[in-house]
Amino acid sequence: MEISQPINQKVNLITSIPGKKSQQMRNEEDLYIADGLQGFALMAGIVVESAFGNIVKDVDGNEFLDIIGGIGVNGLGHSHPKFVKAIAEQVSKASVGSFTSKARLDFFKLIDTIKLGNLNRIQLYSSGSEAVESALRLAKNKTGKWEMVSFSGGFHGKTHGALSLMGSDFKKSYGPYAPGVNIIPYANCYRCPLNTAYPGCGMACLEVGRAHLKANVGSGVAAFIIEPVQGTAGNIIPPQEFLTGVKEIAQEFDALLISDEMITGFGRTGTFWGAEQSGVIPDIMTIGKQFGGGFPISGVVSTDELVKVKPWGNPSGSSSSYGGNPLASAAALAATNIIIEENLVMNSKKMGAYFLEKINPFADRYSFVGEVRGIGLMLGIEMVKNKKTKEPLSKNATNWIFKEFLNKGLLTMAYASSFRIQPAMTIDHDTIDNIVEIMEKVFNTVEEKGIKEI
Repeated sequence: MEISQPINQKVNLITSIPGKKSQQMRNEEDLYIADGLQGFALMAGIVVESAFGNIVKDVDGNEFLDIIGGIGVNGLGHSHPKFVKAIAEQVSKASVGSFTSKARLDFFKLIDTIKLGNLNRIQLYSSGSEAVESALRLAKNKTGKWEMVSFSGGFHGKTHGALSLMGSDFKKSYGPYAPGVNIIPYANCYRCPLNTAYPGCGMACLEVGRAHLKANVGSGVAAFIIEPVQGTAGNIIPPQEFLTGVKEIAQEFDALLISDEMITGFGRTGTFWGAEQSGVIPDIMTIGKQFGGGFPISGVVSTDELVKVKPWGNPSGSSSSYGGNPLASAAALAATNIIIEENLVMNSKKMGAYFLEKINPFADRYSFVGEVRGIGLMLGIEMVKNKKTKEPLSKNATNWIFKEFLNKGLLTMAYASSFRIQPAMTIDHDTIDNIVEIMEKVFNTVEEKGIKEI
């Protein structure tokens, strides 16, 4: 890692949390902002002044260690100097428009060097949901079918088509959904939906999914869409053969396979693409988050053959007002170059393994930790009321734990019982040690108090 990247970063708190300036500004913003902001931002109540590496500094001067990472966005660390320089240079030249720019051309040439299999054609967008919706349209155009298959626990966005694919009760009040969606089991082995145990289960979830589809598919399936590692569900890591089995079932139904790599792409799992973990090459891939370096950009990646299908491939047939504009392209080019030049995929693999080694003992040490898991810098901790029943820790308890972390200067996603950890891919050993030290202090307090008391 380069000297320009901060190492051995530490918390520095000088006020109570949130401080007076943060409280005042948050109260002022509440007069204007609509309800529904991300929960951790509301609960923390801090106002950001600046950020660098793995540190977020608030307007009161407090410095926090960040393992939220913009929910998978912050692969480079905050305010990476090369990224800042590239954005500043581009914004002084040109920012908007769909014309070809040098930044976009250079980005396409660069990503062609790290493409997965024959996925060599890219269309750019501004959000994950937008890219997923476009991938669904492409699959429908190619196959002439319209039914879709997604997975329990899956999350692909909050627009109508993507929301319909969601495998959780978040969508409960947003019906009616898009018709023809079939949701089948994901291999969440800690909470196996079939109450079996891997590997003795023989991947029974795949057989249940296959049987469900045979009984319920009507006119035919256009595509299966899957996260190689489920993010929102809690960084759920399936066995390697699961994605291979899904690909086989998709082929049985003459359907395309869409790998949603919004979080897993660009090195987060320790390989450039999450699907590489299983050796699977999908027909379509959606990308986002990390390759924008914080700038909102996403994409659909597919093959020469697929992208020519009409009307998706017609002029303006798959375009977006913001997609691939010069500023977004400069951000993508800079971020991807940094990932490659600074070998962040390997750093993600190494630092992820180190982080996992440090927190793995938690499963034996703490009565409320049911499982610790990780692949690259996608890690997860299952916090439970009872290890035998695996009942998730209550919302009151997880909120209390989140606050305890916050008061010790650690920004986390511990507000959910499936506690996700995804720091910047530029993180170093010493900074991980500093994070784990805080985690141990908080978890020791929880153990001493007992979960019924928090």
